[in-house]
Order: sequence, then structure tokens, then C-alpha cells
Amino acid sequence: MKISSYQMDIIPGNPKKNREKVKEWVDNICKEESPDVIVLPEMWTTGYTLPELKEIADRDGEPTTRFLQNLARENEINIIGGSFANIKDDEVYNSAIAINRKGEILYRYDKVHLVPMLDEHLYLKAGTHNHIFEIEGIKAGLIICYDLRFPELSRQLAVDGAEILFIVAEWPEARKYHWKHLQIARAIENQVFVVSTNCVGQYNGVQYCGNSMMIDPLGEIISCGNEENEETITKELDLHSVPVIREKVPVFKSRVPSVYKIN
Repeated sequence: MKISSYQMDIIPGNPKKNREKVKEWVDNICKEESPDVIVLPEMWTTGYTLPELKEIADRDGEPTTRFLQNLARENEINIIGGSFANIKDDEVYNSAIAINRKGEILYRYDKVHLVPMLDEHLYLKAGTHNHIFEIEGIKAGLIICYDLRFPELSRQLAVDGAEILFIVAEWPEARKYHWKHLQIARAIENQVFVVSTNCVGQYNGVQYCGNSMMIDPLGEIISCGNEENEETITKELDLHSVPVIREKVPVFKSRVPSVYKIN
């Protein structure tokens, strides 16, 4: 599976300009690389303009969902559509979406873990579920930024069969080492490919750290973005290697869930 990630410098508070920017990138990368899947970062339509979200967020997924569906159909591409601010029942969610080549919605997910350091809970409503979905016949999981710090979430996706974990983020430079090492840990402990897409640039005094990554199930970094500049990361991943790795190191067969107490 050939995957292209967009390490994007998001224009704060300007969904129209960000959609234009993403369309130009998608059209170009599809012509140049012909990937099977493209991946966008967290909150790419607005950035972390939390006080403004009630005014500029999508409503019931629109217009961003239709925008991504059209891009998927026009370019015959699967899209992990990052996440975007989305108002449902008068509450703002951090909503992620996956779409197939036909423009059909494969999965929707609302970020479960809200960041207390950013006061997200004052502006956003947390989601209540996460589960796997299939993309090109491969079982996948999708988490958003701060979710990475909670190994239970990724582990359940792996237990349910995920072979690749997509992580979309706006992760800050101040905690860049956490970003790198937690991804490697999630890949190793769950024996999954990890594909993460972070942003660059800064907003409201926060610098984002880039370092979008692709990691194999043994924890080897296949590719890593830079820390400061926009770029595209494209790699071909051999997802058929996952069952082989899991057979050699049978972590899931060795689990003893009855001993683990998670409250």
C-alpha cells in the first residue's frame, strides 16, 4: 500500500483557504506519486483556534465531508481526512473521517481524549467510541493526537485486528520527544504499522514539531519528516508482513487479559 502524508502548515481560522491548499496538494501528489492512500493532519481546516470554532466549524460534517468525498472520487484515492472541528447537536467535536476511492465514508471518529493543557474540554465535546475499519481490505485504526498517550486505545484496535494505525495530530515542539517515542512504542507493542501526520508552523505561541512518521511493526522508522517545514512523505508499506511478525513474536497469543486490571 502506497501512502502519502501531508505535513501541513495550517492557516489558522481560515477553512476556505485550507481547503484550497489541500485540494492543490492532493491534485499534485496524485499526479506525481499515484498513492493508494493520502493522510491529512488534525484540525486542518481551522487549526487550534478554539475560541472561534463555534463560528467557523463544520456543521454535521459539512462542507468538509463533501469536499473530501469529491477529492476521493476525482482522484480515485482513499483519504484519511485528518480531523476537523465539527458541530453536532450544538456541541463542537474534533472529528476524523476515512473515505474510499468511490467517495464512500468508511469511518467517522470523534476524539475521545481532550487535552487539559489546552483547555480543550472548555470548547470541545469528547467522543465515546473507537473501532477498526477496513481500507483496501486492510484492517486499520485511527486516533487523534493526545489519544496517543493512552495505550489502551491503540491496544484494543490491535486486539480487534488492526494492522495499521493512523495518527493525525497537531503535536507541539515542547513535547516532540514524547511524540516520537510513543509512536515507536505503539508500533512495537501492537505489532502494527504506524502512519502519523503532524503539522508544522505555529499558532498562539505554540510551535508544532512536524516529524510525521511511518514506522514498521518492529519499531523501525521507515520515514520521518523534518521539524519545521511543509513536506510530503510517501512510502510503500508491505502490510502483508504484519501476520508474519506476529507469528514470530506471538504477543497476542501470550496475552493474559484476566490478570490486567484497567479501571
